Amino acid sequence: MLSINDLKTGVNVKIDGAPYEVIYFQHVKMGRGGAVLRTKMKNLVTGSTLEKNYKGGAKFEEAELSRSKANFLYKDGEDYFFMDNQTFEQFSLSKEQLGENANYLREDSEADVVNFEGKPINIDIPKKMDLKVTQTATGVRGDTAQGSVTKDAILESGHTVKVPLFVETGDIIRVNTETGKYVERVKE
Repeated sequence: MLSINDLKTGVNVKIDGAPYEVIYFQHVKMGRGGAVLRTKMKNLVTGSTLEKNYKGGAKFEEAELSRSKANFLYKDGEDYFFMDNQTFEQFSLSKEQLGENANYLREDSEADVVNFEGKPINIDIPKKMDLKVTQTATGVRGDTAQGSVTKDAILESGHTVKVPLFVETGDIIRVNTETGKYVERVKE
């Protein structure tokens, strides 16, 4: 069991049977009263956030999460299908569960799967991924009025990012998956 002193950013706890990750915490000392812990936690299954205050004697059960590797196979509607690399079992996660990670998945890419009580609940992808540009407008010299030197590019995953004018269809670019921004063009 964890006390309020053990709750820090990144700690996983189990609340009402669901796994949560602490994304913000603040210890507040009231005048005569005891300390209060203000928290903001993210539900790892649904992605929703929970803001709650806890008094000094509160106890928490630690969420037991495990990780495994899986390959992304394909997308069907709002579901994304994966295959576990060790057991070769297939499973699906919804777009809602994956959140922004869904924007950077390409067929046959590898992901770290987060498992809770033996069931996959989400994935972790690398902070930077290389993706092929499938469509972009041609950059015209002189189209830089008001300092806008970017254009839209559609990636092989179907996601659109802003790229510099020199990026062309067929180029492979590196994208920061946390910010969703272009990093650099990758030489093959």
